[in-house]
Amino acid sequence: MSLEDLRERLSAVDRQIIELAAERQSIVAEIGRDKLRSGRATRDFQREKQVLDNARAVAAASGLPPELAEEILQALIRSSLTSQEQARVAASGRGGGQRALVIGGAGKMGRWFADFLESQGFAVDIADPAGPVEGYGFVADWRDPVPDHALIIVSAPLAVSGRILEALAELRPAGTVFDIGSLKSPLRQGLQKLAEAGCAVTSVHPMFGPDTRLLSGRHVIFMDVGSPEATARVRELFDSTMAEQIDMDLEDHDRLVAYVLGLSHALNIAFFTALAESGEAAPKLAKLSSTTFDAQLAVASRVAQENPHLYFEIQALNDYNDAALAALSSAVERVVDLVRSGDEAGFVSLMQGGMRYLATRG
Repeated sequence: MSLEDLRERLSAVDRQIIELAAERQSIVAEIGRDKLRSGRATRDFQREKQVLDNARAVAAASGLPPELAEEILQALIRSSLTSQEQARVAASGRGGGQRALVIGGAGKMGRWFADFLESQGFAVDIADPAGPVEGYGFVADWRDPVPDHALIIVSAPLAVSGRILEALAELRPAGTVFDIGSLKSPLRQGLQKLAEAGCAVTSVHPMFGPDTRLLSGRHVIFMDVGSPEATARVRELFDSTMAEQIDMDLEDHDRLVAYVLGLSHALNIAFFTALAESGEAAPKLAKLSSTTFDAQLAVASRVAQENPHLYFEIQALNDYNDAALAALSSAVERVVDLVRSGDEAGFVSLMQGGMRYLATRG
């Protein structure tokens, strides 16, 4: 067969693959509807394992790398789970036509919450200096009149969110108020004032980004700040998803986030800054890349694309971040000292200590 004939045959096979994938997703959609009617959970980990094990076995018998078959099936499973989760969220109908206000809704996470609430049947309004967002109502000034929405979500930059929460405390809206800030240190005073004013208020930290479509495997942290009813109501918004809900104290949150976000961000910023200022061209380094370098570069590249103003707030506004940054600085100095002094035993001990610590993750 000629090259052109082979390409035509390949295109025909590609069409068959896509058509079969579409047929599979159609069957999965029907399974999802059946689960919804019967009240069964969206995700069945035992069944997923069976599907992946079968795929690997068939691939091995067919001369196809089992890893490739598993990767293909995992992509299809993620797609089907996303569709099923979205259908379940929409079917929950928790909004029931109630109004929700997203202050800062033109931002990425604000828009995520606007879409999320709309899918549950809320009539969503957005208040943002950037102006209206297509498809949503627009509130030019959320202070006047006092918001009468059932839900009020604060999704502005951290320092601004703190001021918004304090202003809301003076207005005393009747609806449930919650923020979605990555830090709570700059919001603590506003949250406290809302609670003291008798408002239904709670605090939330969605541990995922605005591009997230499937919440399975994702975490949402809830911090009760004096209104258990408000916390329970906001938790209900996520009951129809597969997100893992975590309760946490406000102070514990920022202490831990200093390492989960502050330390990891600082490490990657230091990594790409050292590369950028090394004088070595990126293409040249790429040619010499290793597995470890490639993995670290991939993470650092994602960090470099994030909002630098938000990342500065995460470093500068957390009351607990100094300890994490000091730990990072001390660790780097120890590595440098061990290498410069030729202390192999100390270096080995350092790595072994890290291995023991990381082995306790599970």
